[in-house]
Amino acid sequence: MLRRSLLALARSERLKELAATMPVSSGIVARFVAGESTTDAVDAARDLTAKGLLVSLDHLGEDTTEPEQAEATVQAYLEVLTALAAAGISDRTEVSVKLSAVGQALGGDGDRTAFEHARRICQAAANVGTTVTLDMEDHTTTDSTLGILGDLRQDFPSTGAVLQAYLRRTEADCRHLATEGSRVRLCKGAYKEPSSVAFTDRHDVDRSYVRCLKVLMQGAGYPMVASHDPRLVEIAGHLAAENGRGPGDFEYQMLYGIRPDEQERLAALGHTVRVYTPYGEQWYGYLVRRLAERPANVTFFARSLVTKG
Repeated sequence: MLRRSLLALARSERLKELAATMPVSSGIVARFVAGESTTDAVDAARDLTAKGLLVSLDHLGEDTTEPEQAEATVQAYLEVLTALAAAGISDRTEVSVKLSAVGQALGGDGDRTAFEHARRICQAAANVGTTVTLDMEDHTTTDSTLGILGDLRQDFPSTGAVLQAYLRRTEADCRHLATEGSRVRLCKGAYKEPSSVAFTDRHDVDRSYVRCLKVLMQGAGYPMVASHDPRLVEIAGHLAAENGRGPGDFEYQMLYGIRPDEQERLAALGHTVRVYTPYGEQWYGYLVRRLAERPANVTFFARSLVTKG
């Protein structure tokens, strides 16, 4: 119940306005968000790659309803990709893109706009030796996102997909995407969804995650295991071994600020570990979803808001 309530708050404009008055460096925000600027993002990526980790940078923002803002988001990605190349770490740092931030939510020709904008980002990423992963959002965008993914892969076959194990459809989507050259990030899911389309019991979500992971590990693609759950991390290792996958044949992914010691431990064992690292001013929705995953952090965040007020 608490988790679902928190996810509803992710779209609260009043709380978003209050939270926006907090600097990104304050309290719990700085734990989960690397900073606001391109420089902050590159500095965070440099620190992580120095520890033997890979990075996926996410310029925060979603549900963009203005064409100018969608274009500004594209420019932010082009800027950070150029900066990563200048820093010499573009080969170890990809970018993650929410299609709703680059035009998908505009309506009308939103899908076409999102595709064209995402294509520009993919081309810029290819120019500096890296790639793009398309983030997945709520279930109403799944078909659109997978359709745009398929179009992008015509010219940029390494473009990554994200699938969410709590959706009832995801096991079938895994079977469709577990093909040669396909990169698939499997996460549990972090949006408020109706029970008609998503598992709502955490045990059912975990079971779905394992079923989906089996499909990906048995397939010909490249699984990206996005989980902080020690049991699922262990299961992923066993499934990889059972399917003849070495450390370079799949990767673990974890969020910036969550279990950093475990990230470094896995990397020290020779595993590929990528840290999903968000940055930018539009951090409110992202942060609330992280709080929903770990409600114990709510008190910390609330205290930060009260102190600011």
